[in-house]
Amino acid sequence: MTNRDLTRWAGCPAPKPVTLEGIYVVLEPYDRARHLQALWDAFGGLAINERLRYFPQAAFADVDAFGAWLDAAQANWVTLIFRDKVSRDVVGMASYMRPDPANGVVEVGSVAHGDAMARSPLATEAHYLMARHVFEDLGYRRYEWKCHNDNTPSKVAAVRLGFTFEGIFRQHMVAKGANRDTAWFSMIDDEWPVLDAAFKAWLAPENFDAEGRQRRRLEDLRADIAATPGAA
Repeated sequence: MTNRDLTRWAGCPAPKPVTLEGIYVVLEPYDRARHLQALWDAFGGLAINERLRYFPQAAFADVDAFGAWLDAAQANWVTLIFRDKVSRDVVGMASYMRPDPANGVVEVGSVAHGDAMARSPLATEAHYLMARHVFEDLGYRRYEWKCHNDNTPSKVAAVRLGFTFEGIFRQHMVAKGANRDTAWFSMIDDEWPVLDAAFKAWLAPENFDAEGRQRRRLEDLRADIAATPGAA
């Protein structure tokens, strides 16, 4: 349970477009003119349909169809674009979705990573920055991650990042002409100090060797911090 005094709870502001900068990656509010073609290219052009096969929308015929979908989504989402700070290339995206400011709940979804994010700290830091903004800047109580139950890589990523598995919503939706069961995960505000400390320790330059390989896993750092009184 949250340790805050909810008798004085007044809700949170809704997420808005924001720029978030880390050591390795910068997150920018989606802008069609600046980002659409670069995103399409990062996702492999028409190969995007295989990359996003667990997304509920229909396959994209071309970059304009992708742009129309992403543009329309901005009515309800805040999409942030991931840019590698060294190469300056656009490498991925994720969105704040289904905000419930009155109860302090928001979801991160429509997560898509280009190949350039593989085997690098970019993805971890991008999701750290988004979570930190939710908890520290906006004051949310709960941050959600949901995915198609068949999407094993997404479920593994959620657990690695520190989200807790909460269960399966059976027959949650019809997607692409088939049933979708949805796996639900969350992190909550009183978990954030440990999660934050582990992210910082993992992202520190000294946690990587000369070849860029991690010295300690995020999960192990989190477990050690959680087991150390007063460490976070």
